[in-house]
Amino acid sequence: MSNFISGLLRFRRGPWEMLASILIALGVVMLMQPFAITLYSWSFLITLIGTVMFIIVSHFPE
Repeated sequence: MSNFISGLLRFRRGPWEMLASILIALGVVMLMQPFAITLYSWSFLITLIGTVMFIIVSHFPE
């Protein structure tokens, strides 16, 4: 866990890509759930943030 946090603080690609992927997956899950309209309302924004974050992070150093 400390390697993950130190990777985030040093702007390394691996941990940031994982965080962006988690946001994308979370947005998709929020989009498909049938219970809470609030989660559904925020799902597009979360997915969009994760996608833009992934595009930016793909330019970080290994």
